[in-house]
Amino acid sequence: MTTNGTLTWDAVCARRAERQFLAGAAAPDVPAAEVASAMRGAHAQVLSAAELSVGLRMAAGVTRSDVRAALLDDRSLVKTYGPRGTVHLLPTRELPLWWAALTAVPTGPSPFPPGVRLTEEQAGQVGAAIGEALDGRCLTLDELGEEVVARTGPWAGDRVMPAFQDLWPRWRQVMHRAGWAGSLCFGPDRGRKATYTRPPRTGGETVAPGDALPSFVLRHLRAYGPLTPAQFARWLAAPAGWATALFGELAAAGRIEEVDFEGTRAWVAAGDTEFPDGPPRGVRLLPYFDAFAVAAQPRERLFPGPASGRALAGGQAGNFPVLLVDGVVAGVWHQRRRGRRTTVTVEVLRSLTARQERELGEQAERVGEVLEATAELVLGKVTVGPHA
Repeated sequence: MTTNGTLTWDAVCARRAERQFLAGAAAPDVPAAEVASAMRGAHAQVLSAAELSVGLRMAAGVTRSDVRAALLDDRSLVKTYGPRGTVHLLPTRELPLWWAALTAVPTGPSPFPPGVRLTEEQAGQVGAAIGEALDGRCLTLDELGEEVVARTGPWAGDRVMPAFQDLWPRWRQVMHRAGWAGSLCFGPDRGRKATYTRPPRTGGETVAPGDALPSFVLRHLRAYGPLTPAQFARWLAAPAGWATALFGELAAAGRIEEVDFEGTRAWVAAGDTEFPDGPPRGVRLLPYFDAFAVAAQPRERLFPGPASGRALAGGQAGNFPVLLVDGVVAGVWHQRRRGRRTTVTVEVLRSLTARQERELGEQAERVGEVLEATAELVLGKVTVGPHA
């Protein structure tokens, strides 16, 4: 249908599911990079979760090895710093757009006290040192730190940055900015240690001066619209006022248009007003920090009733893998691997029909297939806490 009145949650949720390959898996010829593009990146702080996010959206038979091949062999995917300064799998061809857009987003004040912070001059020195050190090389974190300190000064190596019950060297405050600048990405692991290197040549998109942010917003709205500026800012961890001004500029230029989304003023890309007639249908298992669970708004509609208290951690989405039933969160789940078998425990928060129970079993089998294991489905209480 073409909207000419109030958009309903069902219609919006159904379109998002279609565009996220959640209403149906991608065709066999759709590569992992295209799936990651539709998701607007796959959160990869836990790489296995990113492999599962992408793999579950791909055709039957695709496993995590296929996703890793896109990352390590043909390099159509890159593991690097994306939105919110968190690690993501991003399509290599789109890196110029991500770099240009993310570096144009204003950052808030440093969360660290003055004695810990880097000045802008020091941050620039560290960024340049990272790029120089990684040119043609793969270095572990410790090796990279030694190179940065050697190129800047002992101040960069001072262990003053609080993180995970530890103190990290001062220079690590701007690792994500080096990723946004195109100076750093993750390389292949060296044993149990991560390595860093320079991103591959993209051979892909070029970004016209001044068009990075408009193109970036339009792609996000096509994936997750309609959205308010505040919702877009939340996904990006950007200032809400800046997002409001940006949306105003795009509206004035005719790049986006306003719609009524269940009584709320929200925005879609101009002309992108076709929505399905019916609600979303189907059962899906989404892993930690899946893009759909994090980016789809309003959150209270995606996590209704008991799902809000059970599947959100302090209001934050992604800390629990979720069960999606007809487009909304209806439970949490956890998988425990033992050799070639994995137990998929699902805590369901609402009654399921016979069809939905059958689809849940198929989804558990698909989780096992992607993880290259045989899955056993167990319905019961998930006893593990939220992922930190």
